[in-house]
Amino acid sequence: MTATALRPTTIKIDTETKERVKRLAEARHRSSHWMILEAIRQYVGREEKRELMRQDGLRAWSDYQANGLHVTHAEAEAWMAKLEAGQDVAPPACHV
Repeated sequence: MTATALRPTTIKIDTETKERVKRLAEARHRSSHWMILEAIRQYVGREEKRELMRQDGLRAWSDYQANGLHVTHAEAEAWMAKLEAGQDVAPPACHV
């Protein structure tokens, strides 16, 4: 991101949080502005990933309702145990 792409905005935070940010910024040799911007970037990135996961879950549920294809918990557990043991195995086949 270039400096010209940045636009100022205003946020209101309580005094205690502002002081906490300031202390942490000083300890990290960063500005309070940098700390706040980094916190926002990390939060937005994390929430975007969370939303993608939620959408994947909804899509999977919709697919299951439409076609009934699934694997059992035991089948999934057995497959994951093989993966954890270092075996490169294909996932179990879905069935109705």
